[in-house]
Amino acid sequence: MPASISAFFPAYNDAGTIASMVISADRTLRELTDDYEVIVVNDGSPDHTGEVLADLQTRYPKLRVVTHPKNRGYGGALRSGFANATKSLICYTDGDAQYDPREFKLLVAHLRDDVDVVQGYKIERHDPLHRIVIGKLYHAIVRTMFGLHIRDVDCDLRLIRRHVFDTVELTQDSGVICVEMMVKIEQAEFRITEVPVHHYHRAYGRSQFFNVRRVGRVGLDLIKLWFQLVLFRGTAGRSVPAGGC
Repeated sequence: MPASISAFFPAYNDAGTIASMVISADRTLRELTDDYEVIVVNDGSPDHTGEVLADLQTRYPKLRVVTHPKNRGYGGALRSGFANATKSLICYTDGDAQYDPREFKLLVAHLRDDVDVVQGYKIERHDPLHRIVIGKLYHAIVRTMFGLHIRDVDCDLRLIRRHVFDTVELTQDSGVICVEMMVKIEQAEFRITEVPVHHYHRAYGRSQFFNVRRVGRVGLDLIKLWFQLVLFRGTAGRSVPAGGC
C-alpha cells in the first residue's frame, strides 16, 4: 500500500465532467490508502466549474480547490497542481474525463522501488480525425527534436514520485509543459515505466491545445523549448522545485 497520494485535475470550463472525476478519484484513492488528497486547479474557468467544486467540497473533505482568478494556461495549471500537492506520490489527469481516474489504481500497481514515474500511453485515441493526425505528427516531431523515448508524450495520465520535483523545475505555461517535463525527467535519468491506458471521446467542452488554430503557437513554443533543453542543455531545469512557481 502506498504511503500517501495526491491526485489533481487541471480544469478549464469542465463543469460538465469535473464532479464525476472528483468522485471517481476519491473512491479510487480510498481503496489505496488512508492518506490521500484530491486537488482541482480551476484555471480561471468562466463557466460554473467553481460552483460545482464549491458544492463538492461540502461533501468531500479530502477535496481542495486551487483557483486562478485569471487563466494561466495548461502549463500554469499543472505547475499549480504540482506545487500544491503534499503527498509522496502525485498522480494527475485532465478534468475533461478523457481519461478514467479509476486507472490511478493501475498506475500505482506498476510502481516499483526502482521506478520514479509511471507514464500512461493510449491504447487507442478517441478523438476527431484532425486531432488524431495532429497528435501523431506532434509526437513524431517531439521524439525527433528532443530524443524522447516514451511512447506517448501527450498522454496526461501519470504517477510521479514527489522527489522528482526536487530536481526538475517546470517553467512552461502552455501545453508544451508535458514535453518539458518528460524531457527533463529523462535527462535527469529518473526511471520510467509505461502502461497502456484507456482514452475516451470528449463528451463536454473543447480541447485547449490540439486544434488547428493553435498549431503555429505550439510550434513556436517547441522551438523555444528546444533551444533551452537541447541546444543549451544544462543551463535550466535542474535547480528549483516545482513548488517555486
